[in-house]
Amino acid sequence: MPRAALIVPILCIILSACFPASAPPAVTLPPANVTIIPATSTPTNTPLPTATKTTEQAIQPYTIEGLRKHDFEDGPITVRETLLETDNFTRYLIEYPSDGITITGILQIPTIGQPPYPVIVMNHGFFSRYIYNSGDGTDRAADFLNRRGYLTVSSDYRTWGGSDTAESLFYSGLAIDVINLMNALPSIPEADTGRIGMWGHSMGGGVTLKVLTIDSRVKAAVIYSSVSADFADIIGRWGPGCVGDVLEGEAAFGCNSSDVLPLDLPPDLTASYFNVSADPVMLEAVSPLYHLSSVTAPVQIFYGTEDGKVSSGTPPEWSTKMYEGFVEAGKDAEIFAYQGEKHSFIGEPWFSFMARTQLFFDRILKP
Repeated sequence: MPRAALIVPILCIILSACFPASAPPAVTLPPANVTIIPATSTPTNTPLPTATKTTEQAIQPYTIEGLRKHDFEDGPITVRETLLETDNFTRYLIEYPSDGITITGILQIPTIGQPPYPVIVMNHGFFSRYIYNSGDGTDRAADFLNRRGYLTVSSDYRTWGGSDTAESLFYSGLAIDVINLMNALPSIPEADTGRIGMWGHSMGGGVTLKVLTIDSRVKAAVIYSSVSADFADIIGRWGPGCVGDVLEGEAAFGCNSSDVLPLDLPPDLTASYFNVSADPVMLEAVSPLYHLSSVTAPVQIFYGTEDGKVSSGTPPEWSTKMYEGFVEAGKDAEIFAYQGEKHSFIGEPWFSFMARTQLFFDRILKP
């Protein structure tokens, strides 16, 4: 082949290597199929803020006026156990319902006379819950009255004895338990519920006073070595109630475990309790002294002139202040001072006191 003929193909090869091959045609992609999912939030139940009650609103159910509107419970007395049988009476350990809890107590039915018997509701004073047994503080007087034809019944109150625990502000829970005990009396065939008297010692005197301002079924009441009818005096002497476990409260200094304020009380109620405790004017709403015009039962008041010398006692002026309140309210009241006696009468003065008590109940409940 001639040299010129070879040069042409070689040049073509070289030139083709110097110039790239033409690019392939561009490909148009279809639009992306995108599904847009809107953002969603999980619904939340945000509680509405609870309106805080005023002190007056929170404490209202525990005032004298509020307790008159209370929805008291009706339920039977159940005998748990027969504790004692004597020639004069039979003693039973009982329970009954009160505001959704169970309260224990003592029932003593006389064996003399003919049923149904007039009833004396016995309200015990303060006892340490560490040592208290059902019937403590009322058993001696109950025995005396059983021998004279009276059926006696006593509540341990909430937190005492075998009873359940629930709040009690300014003795309100204790008074509720006693009123619910009266409501349960028709379940006892031997009890004449048309003839009910009441007997209260120390703290039980305060409970009796509160019941008298709320319930008119009591026909006669004996108040013995009582706490004051004015809670300003009670708190001034022993302080307000203890918050939390009531047994721990008893062992603490500076609080009065007669009142019961569990930890699960609404905070505004607990705060209101202490607000009222520090305000003598507001205390009038919970103090029987300022509501004696509502009392319908004649009352006898007994005290010892040497009472109140120790912190657990009750000063004699509390009894005279109570008596003056009854007189000012135009009520039927008598007062008896026992010279030299202390918080619990001993020996002949005690029998003299109980003899007067019996004659008083006889006059009204056994006409």
